[in-house]
Formats: sequence, structure tokens, C-alpha cells
Amino acid sequence: MSVKFYNDNAESFFNNTVNADMSSTYKIFEENLSDKTGEILDLGCGSGRDAKHFIDAGFKVTALDLSPILAAKASEYIGQEVIVANMKDLDFSDKFIGIWACASLLHLSEDEVLETLKRCHKALKNDGTMYVSFKYGETNFEKDGRIFTCFTRDKFLNLIKDLDFYYRATFKTGDVRPGRENEKWLNVILKKK
Repeated sequence: MSVKFYNDNAESFFNNTVNADMSSTYKIFEENLSDKTGEILDLGCGSGRDAKHFIDAGFKVTALDLSPILAAKASEYIGQEVIVANMKDLDFSDKFIGIWACASLLHLSEDEVLETLKRCHKALKNDGTMYVSFKYGETNFEKDGRIFTCFTRDKFLNLIKDLDFYYRATFKTGDVRPGRENEKWLNVILKKK
């Protein structure tokens, strides 16, 4: 299970991700927020890098991660408690102006991605914005005990066709971690109808 990998490798994962430059993606996400003063959910916050950015930008942030060891490191880094919970059990209603799910839903199966997106839709306020990213490709794979569900733009839009989201943008990026620039990511911005 993916959480074992993150518990066993929390220190190295934290160190390898906490300083990755996500500034261009933050800018796109923030430009799509309809309210600049509400609360953002960092879903699968990992090192806390993104939660810290949003806190420093003046947003209220709820951060959630499944790995208790990583959540403890992230809590210390961002200066507030990270909720240890499974995103598949997300149970908020009309709470967030934005949900940031950077490289976190990719460890779910396609059916679980769909169900979690339904829960995210419920958790968003009207006209709320969701950012989600997956490794780019058609073929899912397993590595180091973690499953990776991959998407192209068309494969993802087909998955969500019956959800009450309208899609704002998709864009491909290289991995921002040093030495991994050749790995491609699908980034998606959605708005709640």
C-alpha cells in the first residue's frame, strides 16, 4: 500500500519535495480562484510545501495526508496540524474555495479517483476551483509498492464527463524535482458548476 512507502521514506521524500518550485502552477490555480479570502484544502499534502505557500499567501488552509509520519513532518513545517485521514473518506460540504491535489490522487485506482472527485465536488463551494495532477500517460503502473494511475487529457475528461465540473485548463509539465525533468505530468484545473 502506498502509505507504507511514505511512512518508510518520509525523511527522504520530505527533503526531495519540500523545495520543488511549483510557482507557475500556483499562479494558474490562484488566478482561477473566484474568492481570494476563503479556505483551501491541500489534499495529500506530503511535505507541506504547497500548504505553506498558500498559508504564506494569506489563505486559510486545511492540510490532509494519509501518512502519519509525513503528516507530523508537514505539521512542523507549516506550523499547524495536518489531519491524518484517507482522502477516499473525505466528508466536507460547501467548505473550500479551492482544493489542491498535487500528485496525490494518482495512487488511487480510476474508480477511486472518480469517487474521490465526487467527494471533492461536494466539499467545494459553488464556483470552487480544483487542481489535480497525475503522471502523464495511458498506462497505469506499479513501482516501489505504489500504484500510479496515469491520465492523458482525453482519458481524464472521459472519466469526469458525468460529474458537475467544468474544465478550465489542462497543461503538461516536466517534473520540477532535480534529475526528473523528463517525467511528464498532466495538470488539470476544474471548476464546480
